[in-house]
Amino acid sequence: MIFAIFAGLAEFERELIVERTRAGLAAARARGRQGGRPFKMTAAKLRLAQAAMGKPETKIADLCAELGITRQTLYRHVTPNGEIRPDGGKLLKQRAQ
Repeated sequence: MIFAIFAGLAEFERELIVERTRAGLAAARARGRQGGRPFKMTAAKLRLAQAAMGKPETKIADLCAELGITRQTLYRHVTPNGEIRPDGGKLLKQRAQ
C-alpha cells in the first residue's frame, strides 16, 4: 500500500520535472537560444576548404588538421573537386540569415 503511494508521488514528481524542462527549453528558444553542440564547420572554414579542394596538390589530412575537422565532416560539406554539397549549402544559408 505504502509503495503504491510512493510510486504515485514519484510519477507525479517526474511529470512536473518533464513539464518544467519543456517549458524552460521553449522559453530559451523564444529568446533565440538553441541547444546542442556548436558545429565544427563554419562558413569561413567551408570557403577555405572549398578553395583548397580545388587545388590538386592539397593533402586532405593536412587540410583537415588545419581546419580542426574530420575527413567525414569535410566531405559532407565539400566534394573532392571543391564544389559545395547540400550540407555546405545549408550552412551558408544559416549564416546568411
